[in-house]
Amino acid sequence: MTDTAHKPSGHPPVASGRIGVLLVNLGTPDAPTPSAVRRYLREFLSDRRIIETHPAIWQPILNLFILPFRPQKTAKAYQLVWRDDDDGSPLRHFTRTQTEALGHLIGQRRGDVIVDWAMRYGTPSVADRLKALRDQGCDRILALALYPQYSGTTTASAYDAVFSALQGMRWQPALRTAPPFHDDPAYIDALACGIEAHLTALPWTPDAVIASYHGIPKKYFDAGDPYYCHCAKTTRLLRERLGWSEDRLLMTFQSRFGPMEWLQPYTDETLAALPGQGVKRIAIVSPAFLADCLETLEEMAERGRHIFLEAGGEAFSYIPCLNDTPPAIDVLNGLVERELGGWL
Repeated sequence: MTDTAHKPSGHPPVASGRIGVLLVNLGTPDAPTPSAVRRYLREFLSDRRIIETHPAIWQPILNLFILPFRPQKTAKAYQLVWRDDDDGSPLRHFTRTQTEALGHLIGQRRGDVIVDWAMRYGTPSVADRLKALRDQGCDRILALALYPQYSGTTTASAYDAVFSALQGMRWQPALRTAPPFHDDPAYIDALACGIEAHLTALPWTPDAVIASYHGIPKKYFDAGDPYYCHCAKTTRLLRERLGWSEDRLLMTFQSRFGPMEWLQPYTDETLAALPGQGVKRIAIVSPAFLADCLETLEEMAERGRHIFLEAGGEAFSYIPCLNDTPPAIDVLNGLVERELGGWL
């Protein structure tokens, strides 16, 4: 829309009157190469929300001991899951297709809402997409971090980037940020339905199912981060929805980094221990991710399988994330409708 009323002659056209929805995901390198991964890791691991150690101590460690070596290993992992299309990254692909599906669904009802997406680290950047929304006349914008469970390392960092981008705008849009949705009934039901459908299609019955969440350092939890509690509530609600016991649906944490203690129990150690406890067949789901990515497709579906089978397990199955399935889009649509109350 372009507002032309009540303006003096010669006033430049001003687009306004639209509402923007910006879906924000974690991020991904632009290519599965050491140089691209190095750029991505430098940005990611320089975020004070991710690494709280003072930069005077951390930056020498990062630049001397991590960035010269880790990108080669991480690039090889990305190569295992990289798609043969223009998206490349699975996370980029599913974030884009989620956005397009949500935009189509909302567009069937309204023409004044624009749905876009951005990555906290990498491209497209939060600042670029916020500017694009503003240029299209969005004077009200909802930012929705695609992390069901809140953490300072994820949700807060995503909104930090949004707030920082607004600092560079002469004419700022009105802004809303969406809260976490770890206990949203539609999200829980979508997870449960996905688990049930996957298990029904298996030719065997798991002895247990693992809900594996991305971990954070324990000291972050001790300092007040609610992430563990949100993961525990998601797991409890899933158990109740599925009618399962604690022994049937386990909760673990993956992706720890460095020597410090992280949230426990650790997923890899649990996978290695279960066969010795008589649990020979398992399925694993990652409720902290709305879209499949490196941490699910390589770390869980591949490395997790190897750990479990090497320890004596007999059957392993990875349950995909919600991705761009209709239940996922319904969850996002419900969240957007709720958070845009009063604007629509």
